[in-house]
Amino acid sequence: MHTGDAYFWVPLPANMKHLAPIALLLLAACGTAPENAKKPMQKPAYPETRKDTTVVDDYFGTNAPDPYRWLANDTSTETADWVQRENAVTQAYLADIPFRNAIAKRYKEIFNFPKQGAPMKVGNLFFTYKNSGLQNQSVIYVRDGLEGVDKVFIDPNLVDPAGPTAIGLMGASKDDRYMAVSVQKAGSDWQDITLWDLKTLTPMKDTLQWAKFSGVAWWKDGLFYSRYPEPAHGTELSAANQWQKVYFHKLGDPQAKDVLVWKNDKEPNLYVGVGTTEGEEFATLTVSTGTDGFEQYFIDLRKGVMPTPATQWTPLQLGFDHKTTIIAFEPKSGKFLVTTDVDAPRYRLVSVDPAKPAQADWKDVIPQKADLLEGVNTGGGLLFASYLKDATTRIFRYNANGSGEQEVQLPGIGTAGGFSGKREDTYSFYSFTSFTDPGSIFKYDYATGKSDLHFRPELKFNPEDYQTEQDFYTSKDGTKVPMFIVHKKGVERTGKNPALLYAYGGFNISLTPSFSTSRMVLLEQGGVFALANLRGGGEYGEEWHKAGMKEKKQNVFDDFIAAAEYLVAQKWTDKAHLAIEGGSNGGLLIGAVMAQRPDLCAVALPQVGVMDMLRFQKFTAGFGWTPEYGSAENSKEEFQYLHAYSPLHNLKPANYPATLVFTGDHDDRVVPAHSFKFISTLQQAQQGDAPVLIRVETNAGHGAGKPTSMIIDEQADKWAFFFKNIGVVPKYPVGAPAK
Repeated sequence: MHTGDAYFWVPLPANMKHLAPIALLLLAACGTAPENAKKPMQKPAYPETRKDTTVVDDYFGTNAPDPYRWLANDTSTETADWVQRENAVTQAYLADIPFRNAIAKRYKEIFNFPKQGAPMKVGNLFFTYKNSGLQNQSVIYVRDGLEGVDKVFIDPNLVDPAGPTAIGLMGASKDDRYMAVSVQKAGSDWQDITLWDLKTLTPMKDTLQWAKFSGVAWWKDGLFYSRYPEPAHGTELSAANQWQKVYFHKLGDPQAKDVLVWKNDKEPNLYVGVGTTEGEEFATLTVSTGTDGFEQYFIDLRKGVMPTPATQWTPLQLGFDHKTTIIAFEPKSGKFLVTTDVDAPRYRLVSVDPAKPAQADWKDVIPQKADLLEGVNTGGGLLFASYLKDATTRIFRYNANGSGEQEVQLPGIGTAGGFSGKREDTYSFYSFTSFTDPGSIFKYDYATGKSDLHFRPELKFNPEDYQTEQDFYTSKDGTKVPMFIVHKKGVERTGKNPALLYAYGGFNISLTPSFSTSRMVLLEQGGVFALANLRGGGEYGEEWHKAGMKEKKQNVFDDFIAAAEYLVAQKWTDKAHLAIEGGSNGGLLIGAVMAQRPDLCAVALPQVGVMDMLRFQKFTAGFGWTPEYGSAENSKEEFQYLHAYSPLHNLKPANYPATLVFTGDHDDRVVPAHSFKFISTLQQAQQGDAPVLIRVETNAGHGAGKPTSMIIDEQADKWAFFFKNIGVVPKYPVGAPAK
């Protein structure tokens, strides 16, 4: 999900996500356009893009031309020249917007506040991500004792000053002596896993390469991790995404000595990961075809025997139709605690005897409820179940056997995460955020259930000036869909408020209230932000998700179109002042809606979108999305429904909204060729004068790890483009006369 800027959150552990292991106002403050802004727009002079009419694919008797396929070679000189020429046109257009720099200045002002994540407790050490305000990357600090003094543990800003580097803590060993750290450069999904000695707080010589979508699982004197084979010399890294295996690395050894634990020789396109239970009694193995269901296995480690590729893992869940996850092993009962959607599309928590893992012997600990069970964490011998009620968090605590239910009182309606810890811990931390709360951290006492504020940032604006409401609108087929609407208190429904509609709609991902400083650029100008919880997401469980998958994907687009029409009908805005935005799968959403309803809005902002639905599976991690989308190569039926909505293949000559496409040259998840081919086709199809441009960020990937300076520039460009193309001049200082 792309919300416009980065902030801190408590990352939910794997057992809190039912996903495969890979693997989001002052009305008077707006001025109308001055006379010179009301002049008819002139279409920019787009660079010439070579069109190869000989490239045509045959899908079950239907020809599908692909004239811009050469742009998929994103390392060629010709493609690099094309990117440079497109960026030059875009930057010239943006530089000519007189208030662009004022937006950047204001955004930088409100972005500049101290930010802090929830502490991670490792023995008596506490690790925290902090940013003083405008640091490009957050610094990881460590203190000895909760009341100790912070010291720099890792400063990513010093690791690679020439390019953005994302560094994340992956988890500590059971004895709290060692920490695994993930290092990702230039926005890539590729990871280097480095190890640190927490006694000396210094890096070890161990570095594990060629990992991607990997976690770590500590056991004895080392750890399990997932990696791909080292690519042969000359192989593009973006193509090296097959035959993922699991290895065991012994501390101090070179990677070449790592022990192969699991492999498969039949299917190259599988994702695999290993976990270990808190006491290292069992290892768990998760195998997935992509981003949907997965298989779950386990093995008893108590005999101390290293697994090998020949080891027979005990199956708990076979097939890829369900999501069953071992979250803990309880030594007192000798049972696993397992979340599952088997016979429970909104999920339940069950107890499983490792000696009797058949589903007929599973026992409910927390039965399925009316609301979605998003996940369960353990800590202090307790269970913390996180539920979604109409896309907002509710937390309930239980005894280990599921008794003694108590609701944890959160600060308000929003999104919370955390509460996890070891059995012997007496407290933990959790985060709470909303559309108007940028993220407060609370310390939670397991014995008393009391929450104490640990950190709340000081802001350059007053969150109390804004309000959030939730409406339910009707989609094309009569389905009721929830939507959050955020605005400054006192904003009236004039039918002409600047508005941005954001959504995702896929992969069982739930969009819940979250804070974005970038949105304040809109809200403090009297604008309206709307977030729609479309089908395809996970807000109401697997049934809601499956209603937006594969051949039912059109439901997602219908839900989004209905959301836009609802905002207009309710006079929050009109078509001339409405923008639509989405990233990744949400970028696909924006591209498809543009093709189907070019009249829907004034501005479209597709970010790193999946635009070519016939060939997405051929690049990097794309094969992992076929459980969600299907594949044009699988059958005539799947080709037909994919071809029917594929953004690239459905752009026809029309008057399209002003469009600014975003991508990164190092995106190895949704390769930039999707955006390259889409904008080339759109520039040919545009019949109106509204600009259709692409912004290609260098040294950037799918979104992770972007430095603050890059975020500020990108968001300033976005909002300048938005205001320019709805004919509104933002007022700076806020509320002052327009200049």
